[in-house]
Amino acid sequence: MRPQVAWLPDGRLHLHHGPIDLIIAISGTGRHDGYARAHARFDTILDELVTELAMLRSPVGPQVTGPTARRMVAATAPYRPTFITPMAAVAGAVADEILSAILDGPNIDKAHVNNGGDVAFHLAPGQTATAAVAGDPVMQVPLTADDGIGGMATSGWRGRSLSLGIADGVTALAPTAAAADAAATMIANAVDLPDHPAITRAPANAHAPDSDLGNRPVTIAVGPLTPAEIAQALDAGETLARDLITKNRILGAALTLAGEMRTTGHVPFKELTHA
Repeated sequence: MRPQVAWLPDGRLHLHHGPIDLIIAISGTGRHDGYARAHARFDTILDELVTELAMLRSPVGPQVTGPTARRMVAATAPYRPTFITPMAAVAGAVADEILSAILDGPNIDKAHVNNGGDVAFHLAPGQTATAAVAGDPVMQVPLTADDGIGGMATSGWRGRSLSLGIADGVTALAPTAAAADAAATMIANAVDLPDHPAITRAPANAHAPDSDLGNRPVTIAVGPLTPAEIAQALDAGETLARDLITKNRILGAALTLAGEMRTTGHVPFKELTHA
């Protein structure tokens, strides 16, 4: 299948190829050239990843050559020897790579690349934006050019990816989308109640035969939990999130489970209100 390209009614660019589905928005006098660079880079990115896919599914620090693959390895390497593969950062790394292509030219005021909910941001000096964090309630994060946030990613057992934990969702904000992607994966894994009878798990490769998780048990259902159990699971995830903030891997995180939300870090999360 060839990459598919479409302009949305609001002027954003939609790029789709296999599992990669991007929505791109650019503002500034250089936006037209920026969109052209994004399109040109997108044409080859999936084929490049496929050539190194076997190594990217390996938990042992692979030697890769492609620029997107190198982003994936760099984002996940800090978590070893805890199990993780570069695939934990693939969506964020693709967003980062396309954003890099957009910025390889002048006069880009704002740009974001949304890869299925994992987003890479750029704000020129003086520019601002607002990011939305899914959950109940929905949260907003005001972004500026000086806050150091370049990416946002979400992971959890209810999402499109498989998870070792029970978080409904964990959103991490970090300097890059790849770093946010890897962190969200690990924090979501940490939100857990091992061996709890209300949690149903199955081997990852029973759901996705080519999963990088192999036969590790992933969450497929979460039954009723007591308030104390919900707090216990969120405590575990929040502990890891705070550690990652201390190590400057992320700037903040929002964790949700069974209608409860925790936020932590240097990010000014604000509840979305409706007029």
